[in-house]
Amino acid sequence: MKRNSLLSVCCSALLLFASCGGGSRGVALFQAGDTLDLAYARHLSVVDYDSFSVATLRNPWDTTRILHRYILVPSHKPQPLHLPEGTLLRTPLSRTLVFTSVHAGLMNELQVGEAICGVCDLDYMALETIHKGVAEGRIIDCGSSMAPDIEHIITLAPEAILLSPFENSGGYGRLDQLGIPLIECADYMETSPLGRAEWMRFYGRLFGCGRQADSLFAAVETHYLSLKQWASTATTRPTVLLELKSHSAWYMPGGQSTSGILCRDAGADYLFADDPHSGSVPLAFESVYARASEADFWLFKYNRPQRMTYDALKADFAGYAKFRPFRERRIYACHTGITPFYEETPFHPDLLLNDYLLIFHPELKNPDSEIAEAKRLRYFCPL
Repeated sequence: MKRNSLLSVCCSALLLFASCGGGSRGVALFQAGDTLDLAYARHLSVVDYDSFSVATLRNPWDTTRILHRYILVPSHKPQPLHLPEGTLLRTPLSRTLVFTSVHAGLMNELQVGEAICGVCDLDYMALETIHKGVAEGRIIDCGSSMAPDIEHIITLAPEAILLSPFENSGGYGRLDQLGIPLIECADYMETSPLGRAEWMRFYGRLFGCGRQADSLFAAVETHYLSLKQWASTATTRPTVLLELKSHSAWYMPGGQSTSGILCRDAGADYLFADDPHSGSVPLAFESVYARASEADFWLFKYNRPQRMTYDALKADFAGYAKFRPFRERRIYACHTGITPFYEETPFHPDLLLNDYLLIFHPELKNPDSEIAEAKRLRYFCPL
């Protein structure tokens, strides 16, 4: 925690005054808040005051604008008479509808999984606790995240809905009309793996486990930086291609995406590292082939009933066989249906970095070599 700068204090004071109405006689005077020291997250800020906290989410697609502002007021305290403008949340949240396995997985790890009362996209959640909760009736399946069951949600009456925002989405349809706070989980648009992981400190404060989240992030950061330092000792930098073609486009992670930066931190050259985007970019197969046909490694994720093989990959699209990693059998794949990739890696990029290092630099001595788990691939395996 660090004391706000004078500028931040003045801005906060103006914000508080404006929210109370300029002509109000009862404008409360607030002391300066403490800003949470976020070292990596670029689209999130959290300021703690005596009786509430303010979490501001910057719009990742237009960084001059605010995506959302949340006012966190502990439920055991009376609600202050004057609050800044924003969505009020009484914390800790105890009944939430969660749209993604990413955030459900984090809640389970922080031991606040009991606050999940509903989910969307159940088929894509590789979490035994969620499926058990649905089977026992403690958690309600609210259907697809693209077209959630509004009647189920009304009956569920959650205190908040955790969902992922998208650029130019035009809002959330009928969800906007329910009067239920929408927590826009824009962590996936962060500009670094540790930046995304650091959002767990915000989520921890939503569920009354801020200290646990802070400690967990500190451990993730230490491990990640240790592995990054180890990778920097490598004398070679293999080139890497990521993901697969989907219909007519190959959605390639941008050069500023967490996937692209993970490759760099693992001592490899991502072949689309010069792309400025932090999300995925649709490319034609010809464009990908022209740049990446001679890549040293190819890594991708998939989800299908059967394990992927080289024959199956070629059957999906014959053009794949033209790539050097296909010819030389240097493809590694992650079956997201049987591994907790989406549930773990967004907030544990250190575990994914360990996989990358084992693939790209097996010649190096892992600093965690005394730990048996660190010697094995956790998510990816040779095709």
